[in-house]
Amino acid sequence: MIITLTIGLSLALLLGISAQKLKLSPLVGYLVAGMLAGALFVTTEPGGNTLWGIAVDTATVNEFSHIGVVLLLFGVGLQFHFKDLLAVQKIALPGAIVCMLARAALGAVFYYWLTDDATWVASLLFGACMCVSSTVVLTRVLADNKTLSTPSGHVALGWLVVEDIFTIILLVLIPVFFEGKSIGPALGWLAVKLTLLVLCVAFLGKKLIEKTLTYVARSTSDELFTLSVLVIALGIAVLSSTAFDISLEFGAFLSGMVVGQSKFSARAASDALPMRDAFAVLFFVSVGMEFRGGELIDHWQLALSAVLLTLLAKPLVAYIVIRLLRRPNRMAFMVSASLSQVGEFSFILASLIAGVYGLLPDYAVNVITGTAIITITLNAALYRYVPRLANFFEDRGIGVKQGDVSLPEPAEDVHRVIMVGYGPCGEILTGILSGYHVEVVVIEMNVDTVTRLTRKGINALHGDARQRTILKLAGVEKARAIIITSFAAPTAEITAAARSISPDIAVMAYTAYHQTAFALRRGMLRKDDQSLFFSGEEEVALAMTSTLLNYFGATKEQIARECDHARASFARRAILGQKKKHKSRAH
Repeated sequence: MIITLTIGLSLALLLGISAQKLKLSPLVGYLVAGMLAGALFVTTEPGGNTLWGIAVDTATVNEFSHIGVVLLLFGVGLQFHFKDLLAVQKIALPGAIVCMLARAALGAVFYYWLTDDATWVASLLFGACMCVSSTVVLTRVLADNKTLSTPSGHVALGWLVVEDIFTIILLVLIPVFFEGKSIGPALGWLAVKLTLLVLCVAFLGKKLIEKTLTYVARSTSDELFTLSVLVIALGIAVLSSTAFDISLEFGAFLSGMVVGQSKFSARAASDALPMRDAFAVLFFVSVGMEFRGGELIDHWQLALSAVLLTLLAKPLVAYIVIRLLRRPNRMAFMVSASLSQVGEFSFILASLIAGVYGLLPDYAVNVITGTAIITITLNAALYRYVPRLANFFEDRGIGVKQGDVSLPEPAEDVHRVIMVGYGPCGEILTGILSGYHVEVVVIEMNVDTVTRLTRKGINALHGDARQRTILKLAGVEKARAIIITSFAAPTAEITAAARSISPDIAVMAYTAYHQTAFALRRGMLRKDDQSLFFSGEEEVALAMTSTLLNYFGATKEQIARECDHARASFARRAILGQKKKHKSRAH
């Protein structure tokens, strides 16, 4: 067992790092690691030779990978909040349902048409496996491209929540339909057991879980708290399976939801997710080990149709649905492109359908695995170009919805400033500028904040400040300056978009690190430019220097001199850091 885990995790680590270096999802590396382990260390013949005589026990990998699936569903439950789904329900709910039905139907038609021994049951199940996108991949792609917190990112995540719920429902219903039971009584009895399980976990379990975690948290032992979270996740999963005859996966999802609604949700997530990731890696490795490239070549027509369905038909359907729901062209591009892959839940469904019930042949599972490897790789590589495509259409007025939002022209003796973000910093600056009769226009991603500001009479727009359309609506042509108050904002992209419309606009931005501020100064500032880039590191150091020297009785001249020395020291560090970065790139 130790040898099996060591080989599987070591290969996953090496190939995961390699995939990330190539700017691909680490999942691709894990799957390839499984394929490599299967080729080198697994033999189907008794006494067959493997590399160095070392053999991997596939049964052990599969057992540990099942723990990864349970913890994966527990993590989904931890991060699942109905309020997040309700916030985008008008798009995510109908959009996801329509798209899943359309994609499942297309997948079923392709499978039935291209496979000789296909039945409609197998075809529909194949289509169901093909219609679920990867939560892990989508979240990672959105985060890497800094679109996770945008309206498009919120819609995509809400869309994935609906798909995850669909998957969980399938995991519950498949045993009912394919274990030879009468459908009517079985569904009725299943509904009763599900209700009892939900009531037990949601009401009795919630109080017990809350008290247990509170008691353990007071012990100040991190190991005991982590162990408690693991016991809760696996314990409720096993309880749902043994006492209520419900799948382990649904029980894990339910326990995650209960813990996620408690005051310990953040700590539980930080403790449980590393365990989930470690075991989930073995799940992807086990999927890769069972992948057979030869079968993919033998059934290349089905594989090609599955890839085209995922990369072209799947996002096209999503794009059409979002546009029919009267949402912006950019949102349709971003959301539909993020969904153009299949991932972990497709593997889970395919493994259950083929391995337990034998309703899909092994080559169909191989096609799904191969499709996942190809689409995850291409999705991570191509998604970064989607904003450029959206900009191309927006700049030509294609798909841009001309809203009713319009701001009055500023008076001749009034300056206009655009404030990006309305956190504590944005709120204070807006108050100060308004006191000096400067007209402030706020661009904010939180729609509730925009509604609140509008009611107060403050000009506010809901949208992404990187979009030229939003900047034009905010009146960037007439603005003297644009102030970026969040260190997490994509300052370079916002500045480039604003200056493509108003080349002389001044920019003031807050960054967390001095290195970032220094790079922005060098890359953005021009002659006679009045832009300023502030770093939290530098400002805190200067403030502490001034306070300490004043406390010890230094004069104003001494304080000013030391602050100048500190600024020079930061500048030298930044220049040295830039040189090291250039050298590493050259090598």
